[in-house]
Amino acid sequence: MRIDHADPNRKPLPKPDVRSYHVPLGPVVVFSSSNFPFAFSVAGGDTASALAAGCPVIVKPHQGHLGTSELVGDIVQQTVRDAGAPEGTFSLLFGPGREVGMALVTHALVKAVGFTGSRAGGRALMNAAAARPEPIPVYAEMGSINPVFLLSGAMKSGAQNLAVGLHASVTLGVGQFCTNPGLVFVERGPEAETLLQRLETLMKETAPGSMLTPSIGEEYVSGITKFSKISGVRRSMGTQTATCGRAELFVTDASTFLGNPVLMDEVFGPAALVVQCASAREMLAAAEKLEGQLTATVHGSSEDLVAHAELISVLSTKAGRLVCNGFPTGVEVCHAMTHGGPYPATADGRSTSVGTRAIERFLRPVCYQNFPESALPDELKEANPLGLMRLVDGKLGS
Repeated sequence: MRIDHADPNRKPLPKPDVRSYHVPLGPVVVFSSSNFPFAFSVAGGDTASALAAGCPVIVKPHQGHLGTSELVGDIVQQTVRDAGAPEGTFSLLFGPGREVGMALVTHALVKAVGFTGSRAGGRALMNAAAARPEPIPVYAEMGSINPVFLLSGAMKSGAQNLAVGLHASVTLGVGQFCTNPGLVFVERGPEAETLLQRLETLMKETAPGSMLTPSIGEEYVSGITKFSKISGVRRSMGTQTATCGRAELFVTDASTFLGNPVLMDEVFGPAALVVQCASAREMLAAAEKLEGQLTATVHGSSEDLVAHAELISVLSTKAGRLVCNGFPTGVEVCHAMTHGGPYPATADGRSTSVGTRAIERFLRPVCYQNFPESALPDELKEANPLGLMRLVDGKLGS
């Protein structure tokens, strides 16, 4: 809530009384993700933030976990009833994905969409929403390869440990995290060879795991097969047949990477591509070619971070979250978190789907100018009957 009081004596023109606050957009459609049956599903962050904004929510569950969705949906509906919220505050709608999804997105009463899934699915929803007589926002998370840059200082002080950390992050949850690091850049040298040897050993020793849905498994095998056929890319697992759920490691050079845009495609699963760069300049050139990402990670000493300031600056234009000397898997739910990024990581890089700012996606500002006290909403009345914290004439107070 913001209040700017009138000043009738201001010259050359009087200043009007201006007050604004946020109101809910209206009904929101949430599409559950395939890889997170809980966190980005029926009762996930999109649903929670839309309800917190005051918007009714209609969830279209993912076909891969319909039973879990129904159980969670029953809990949410009972909670809505217990809270005394109006009928229709929360709905769970089953049915054929494309048919039902498009009907929801194009319905005149729907005012926003939350989606986590593939780029093709997200684009289809974005296009349908934009083609409506009244276009609506689609907040779509559509994939990310989450690049990791290993700088010389970090490599000299712990290449072996970096390999262990990378392996753990790449294979966590059989690689089915949206923040899975699928792309690693390193400068050539003895430390890089040490890292590769250790990482290859760890990947080969990793037991295959189960993918959450058959379609995820099929797409993973397709991605591995595609990478295996590119000249200049070495597959550490050899020429074995691609297998669903098995960890895979690919190695190439910067020239091959820059010459094959397909190597920037996401391979969703426990796989990573290591790009060996001849110099820091080559590493920077690769960073400049990247599409929008959810995360970008840099491992380096304090001296590295100063020397590679241009690289970090480029990455800040490519990703929603920059990670230093850590790994991107795992997203802290807190006030400052950004889980989003420039297109195509998300449809709108100005927003986040995790943290308290996620609510902003489903709100819009409304301004009242020169209204009498009796006609103002309680949130904006001078008497402040709700006891709210407000920004009054530029100063925070109640």
